Amino acid sequence: MEEEHGGEEGAFFELDKVNKANVADRLKQIEGDKEVKDEATILNEWLNLATEEAALKKSKSRSDGGFGRHGYAKLPKLTEAEIKTLVVDDRMARSLHAAIHSEMDRISLALTYRVKERGRYETPIPQMVSRVAALEAK
Repeated sequence: MEEEHGGEEGAFFELDKVNKANVADRLKQIEGDKEVKDEATILNEWLNLATEEAALKKSKSRSDGGFGRHGYAKLPKLTEAEIKTLVVDDRMARSLHAAIHSEMDRISLALTYRVKERGRYETPIPQMVSRVAALEAK
């Protein structure tokens, strides 16, 4: 949004830096001016998105901190099977899955390249071998 409306005729052109304070100040400056109604709409939308982003970051940090308090207290109580499940199934499975797909893609691309490479030859290899043998005989 900042890139889209940051040009010379964009809503953010008048601002030195795009942040909540500057956007709010600009909204106060243009309040009631009907000629810049589109600019006000864009600035209000940006302000709403910035507020939503801040709320999401705050809830994320709270949820991360929640594991810190409650999760670490539960760690000593976990059984060996639960630990293996957490480590192997949750983390390792994702890593293995990604690695396998990456390797499959690499092999597929290599095979495709080799097929294309072989397709470039006009004469099949057995015919070339027999022709080389005939030329050697001469």
